[in-house]
Amino acid sequence: MSDGGNDVTGHRYKRVLLKISGESLMGKQAYGIDTEMVATVAREVGKVIESGVEVCLVIGGGNIFRGVSGAAAGMERATGDYMGMLATVMNALAMQNALETLDVPTRVMSALPISAVCEPYIRRRAMRHLQKGRVVIFAAGTGNPFFTTDTAAALRASEMGCEALLKGTRVDGVYSADPEKDSSAIRYDTLTYLQVLSEDLKVMDASAVSLARENDIPILVFSIENAGSFERVLRHEGKFTIVQ
Repeated sequence: MSDGGNDVTGHRYKRVLLKISGESLMGKQAYGIDTEMVATVAREVGKVIESGVEVCLVIGGGNIFRGVSGAAAGMERATGDYMGMLATVMNALAMQNALETLDVPTRVMSALPISAVCEPYIRRRAMRHLQKGRVVIFAAGTGNPFFTTDTAAALRASEMGCEALLKGTRVDGVYSADPEKDSSAIRYDTLTYLQVLSEDLKVMDASAVSLARENDIPILVFSIENAGSFERVLRHEGKFTIVQ
């Protein structure tokens, strides 16, 4: 793990990937995209970009469509997953719009070619965008069914040489159970990859955790809903759980 980082800001990482769930973009709505919540996340990212950290994003699609729930309702799993990938493209475009409203240069790169609205994912081009200070949003997961956007986040973080994978959620870290449903849930400050896998803690799915472990990328889980939390976590301040 990097301890040097940017001397001016005190950030520990030079390049990071932020993974946020589609549900976090719903705000108080039952489904869909809450433009105010998207703007809130965009402001968080904008502050970090201003400080000189390179940021890429992966956004889930659960606020619009989730392949697993489609499969449970009788739909073929692969078809449901492709629909979910398209939902992540919609979220990515919404986030791109919010970031560019703040004058943050942004590119959406999709694992499924949709040339009318975004670039195809090409690793070297994505690296170049990051080096030029642009936010890169990776859409459509890995481009393959049966893989989640968590796995896509770990894969892209590995490909981009990110020093950390940050998961922005509704809660301020990893708990032994869902803290919104179980008041006795225990909160962890630090965990190992093996603890997460063996105790089946709901940080990210097992393939994502394994990929992060193989490439020695720490996973930091924090609440994206608290103002300034993204930048604080990059300095290892505030409340978060680190898996390493």
